[in-house]
Amino acid sequence: MNESVSEAGAPQGPTPEPEVPVEVEPELEYDPAAPAPLDVDRTPTGNAEVDAQLDRLGDADHLATDGHVEVYEDVHRGLRDALTALDARPGPPAPPTPYDRRS
Repeated sequence: MNESVSEAGAPQGPTPEPEVPVEVEPELEYDPAAPAPLDVDRTPTGNAEVDAQLDRLGDADHLATDGHVEVYEDVHRGLRDALTALDARPGPPAPPTPYDRRS
């Protein structure tokens, strides 16, 4: 009889550990239009006008995706103007043509 009393009072199996509340960090909602810096290195070209336009691309890093189009179009316009200005500058004179002795 002693055995039946001791078996009934003894816990069976491993003792469960007390549950510790686990803190779950709330997931940040992904917003594709939120500002996301690209951190693209811009190498100087040596042309001040072109470098100024390329530096302007850094402005898009602080804007939402919707605002990038305006910056890109502005930079594209500035680069196109800089290239057009290069074509408009007179270059060095062409070398004189050699005298044709066949006449």
